[in-house]
Amino acid sequence: MKAQAPWRGNGIVTRADRLDLGRYAHVHFLGIGGIGVSAVARLVLARGIRVSGSDVRESSITQALAREGARVSIGHAAANLDGADLVVVSTAIPDTNPELRAAHQAGLPVVHRSRVLDALMAGRRTIGVTGTNGKGSVASMITWLLDRAGHRPAFAIGARLIDFDTNARASDAPLFVAELDESDGSVVDTHPDRLVLVNLDADHLNHYKDLDGLLDTFTDYLAAPDAPPALHGFADDANVATVLRQSGRRAITFGTAPDATYRVSDLAMAGMGSTFRLAGPTGDLGTFAMSLPGAYNAMNAAAALSVVLEEGVNPDVARAALPAFRGLENRFTVVPVGPGFVVKDYTSHPVGIRAVIDGARAFATGRIVTVFKPYRFTMIHYLHNEYRDAFRGADLSVITEMYTAGEVPIPGVDTAWLIGRIRDAGAQVIHVPDMDGIVPALLDAVRPDDTVIFFGGDDLFRLADGYVARRRDAILVEAP
Repeated sequence: MKAQAPWRGNGIVTRADRLDLGRYAHVHFLGIGGIGVSAVARLVLARGIRVSGSDVRESSITQALAREGARVSIGHAAANLDGADLVVVSTAIPDTNPELRAAHQAGLPVVHRSRVLDALMAGRRTIGVTGTNGKGSVASMITWLLDRAGHRPAFAIGARLIDFDTNARASDAPLFVAELDESDGSVVDTHPDRLVLVNLDADHLNHYKDLDGLLDTFTDYLAAPDAPPALHGFADDANVATVLRQSGRRAITFGTAPDATYRVSDLAMAGMGSTFRLAGPTGDLGTFAMSLPGAYNAMNAAAALSVVLEEGVNPDVARAALPAFRGLENRFTVVPVGPGFVVKDYTSHPVGIRAVIDGARAFATGRIVTVFKPYRFTMIHYLHNEYRDAFRGADLSVITEMYTAGEVPIPGVDTAWLIGRIRDAGAQVIHVPDMDGIVPALLDAVRPDDTVIFFGGDDLFRLADGYVARRRDAILVEAP
């Protein structure tokens, strides 16, 4: 079953419906501090269009946008719309938002940020990356490899690229790389020339309701008359294969499958990095190395290589550039703390959690300790077996109360029930209902050489930073 997003009509947005940014002199963004919205706002600002926006709190992102020339208001009020002739929203903006209501009352056009991103893609050779897990990493790898090959692409990605210290860059070059959001179905508003489908798993069930809803959305998108003409897909993913079959599309594939267009073999983990061999349509392309941990990052690299090599990048140039790629902020970000490590990763999906735990095993010298804040009743209800299995790979898990995102409770589904499911698999779990109790619980339970992995968002990452500071202070006190 597919859900329709409230900013769209019925069906997929076509190129004929593409937004013309040239018609607008002043664009106002609700939630301008969001990582995805801010990327689009930066590129609109670079077009010479006046940009304003609002958010509930000040942040490093809102401060940077203000320095770059945007008019940023903290707090939502109808007066913030002054002068705007186009209003941009994301799925996170509720119908009750006073600026959104004022925009409707004033008859101002209101569009989702995906429509603006699509307008920015017009007239460029665009590469879009989407999927459940890893789309930002793949998009940033593509950007890095193209940049090192001299193309200097424009980009808009939903995280800060460590190598560029930003989430978006304008450029006069013909290439544009964009992360396309599948979480709310808005990917169907975009028209890249080359689309990379990294993987597809049940996620964002508040929108799709079930896995079939997600697969149906992508099937319809890829079967549409003006679907992306060039397509890349993960050969090892059964759900990607289903979408390709149902849409009748052929794709350039990457992965370990014997029939993959770009086939990975001899994958070896080496501390924080990995090496693998890659064979392409013309035969063996040799060995590639990368400095990010985890087998899944090697698969992300194969996806990126399949794109840049098709774009004409020399394999030796890509081979030289890949090891220097540093990744995205808070995507398997590893911080040494004495003989142990702290890892921050944005994923809250069980597939991603399992992959990060497996990746950490390659360099961890002690136990793996995870910190997790469950997310949404719908996700926990639908994927409780997957969460049970994901945390089986950890030696100890600290779990705090669920973030419900305002969802209607599902009888019997709560944090205690999820903890019971995880313990049923033999995992050790400490329940810390109040987030303020997480750092003290860790200081009491963690050994010096343990690797502690924080899964979630900014609130947990702030706790992770606090935990690192406390551990380093303790190490200084303990030093002879």
